[in-house]
Amino acid sequence: MVAGYSFRPRLWALALAAAACAAGVALGNWQARRAEEKRALGAQVQRIMVHGEFMPERTLLLDNKVRSRRAGYEVVTPLRLADGIHVLVNRGWIEAPARRDQLPEVATPSGRVRVEGVMLARLPQPLKLSGKSSGRVRQSLDLKEFAVESGLPLQAFVIEQHSALADGLLREWPRPDAGVEKHQGYALQWYALAALAVALAVVLSFRKN
Repeated sequence: MVAGYSFRPRLWALALAAAACAAGVALGNWQARRAEEKRALGAQVQRIMVHGEFMPERTLLLDNKVRSRRAGYEVVTPLRLADGIHVLVNRGWIEAPARRDQLPEVATPSGRVRVEGVMLARLPQPLKLSGKSSGRVRQSLDLKEFAVESGLPLQAFVIEQHSALADGLLREWPRPDAGVEKHQGYALQWYALAALAVALAVVLSFRKN
């Protein structure tokens, strides 16, 4: 007890502080989990090197991919390996033409090529605005659905290409663990807000006698 003051908390203030503290802790924990997930992804990156022939007639363009504020596409092409095995390769980014009704001309190396990169369980899945995705230009691409659609025996992973080829595509990929520091910073902010809510509730509960 402080001289001239007594601890007389108001129930509504305690309830409000408890709710704010619980929300801050929950959001802080969520940001901390996101940081751990991205850190784990960075540790689990598997590099791969394969030889095969690209199938340019099966090339797909993933729309709404922005690089340096320029709109474009990510180019995905099946690669035919030995023994009839196929794998999808996210080859890189190409800028979109000025007119949306035009598609970029994608250069594809012919013959046997070597592709180096990292294995991904799937391609990024943005919010789908419509049901079935078909055609050469798509918002997203599901491996299993495309395997059925194309009839190709696809491997259950995608190669994000990092090796250079004469195709003019940009291959500047974000690191799997990118943003860990950002999530950690957000987590600390939420925990600090939770602590502040408790501290304010305690201070404001002291009232003059």
